[in-house]
Amino acid sequence: MGRIEYYYDSQAPKPNSLVVACNLLVTDDSGAILLQRRRDTGQWALPGGVMEFGETAAQCAIRECSEETGIIAEITGFLGVYSNPNHIVAYTDGEIRQQYENTYIGRPVAGEPTANEEADGVAFVNPVELDRYDIHPSMRQQIGDYLSGNYPYLG
Repeated sequence: MGRIEYYYDSQAPKPNSLVVACNLLVTDDSGAILLQRRRDTGQWALPGGVMEFGETAAQCAIRECSEETGIIAEITGFLGVYSNPNHIVAYTDGEIRQQYENTYIGRPVAGEPTANEEADGVAFVNPVELDRYDIHPSMRQQIGDYLSGNYPYLG
């Protein structure tokens, strides 16, 4: 399914959906951050996705990280709640979603970065190299909050 992201765009359609999503910002021992390049947008992002019935938000973040990157991680902290009404995602099926993400901090415990049906690239990226990557502003905010120590973010 395709999608278009609107970020502080007056032309964005009105949302008709609010769905809990959970992300996991994983850093390795060197401080590099795990990113995936999304097949649907071509942008690099933290692993994350929609919470399913029967799981906690933390379980969702761990599951999504494993599914999207091949990395099994454990949670070590909480980065924040990101619920920006100016970040709208319109899907080709007619759903128009307002952003709502719980983002956790974690570390890898097993696995290898692996491309898959959702991500055509997966890598641990040194923070000094982040500007070389096309990263959506909402993800840049989350990464920036982590790197600056400005968390938990409660927006």
